[in-house]
Amino acid sequence: MATSQIIGADDIHAAIRQLATAISTRHSSAKKLLLLGIANGGVTLAQRLSVELAALSPKLSAPTGTVDISFHRDDIGRHPIPKEFAPTHIPADVHGATIILIDDVLFSGRTVKAALDELFDHGRPAKVELAVLVDRGGRLMPVAADYTGLFITATPEEKVVVTLDATSPSADSIRVESPAPAPHAAPAARRPANRKS
Repeated sequence: MATSQIIGADDIHAAIRQLATAISTRHSSAKKLLLLGIANGGVTLAQRLSVELAALSPKLSAPTGTVDISFHRDDIGRHPIPKEFAPTHIPADVHGATIILIDDVLFSGRTVKAALDELFDHGRPAKVELAVLVDRGGRLMPVAADYTGLFITATPEEKVVVTLDATSPSADSIRVESPAPAPHAAPAARRPANRKS
């Protein structure tokens, strides 16, 4: 795949701070706030946001957890269930809580729908919001983020790849990759025509 656009670590870190600031402003007095990263892309982002929130608002407690959508994907009939490395882990009772679902990229909206299905299997929160690092457009479901770090325009064929390095944030990157062109088939060799003298 050919890479057509690259966003570096500095811009990504600024976007994460922007997300944390917006969440802190809206929920400065929240009593029961949970940050749940959608596996796999949202897990590291949720952890980063928790650190930023603690720095911005030391009194604001926002435990982090993970939502695994494997059993709620709408393509489950066509593809086997992958074994996610991060199963669902919710650090507190969701009943009456304010939940912020967190993902790295918002595209069709199907992942968010699956995450909501998984979340409501565990209880009934008071409110659910969505925070994403990148909104790339191309929605197929009526889903919008409450907090967005970056907006990227990408075609349906392009792939937006977010790398958040858990041990080396300076290696963070976002790449927009174009599909490789299909190889051209070699023309068939011509067979000489049989000529009769």
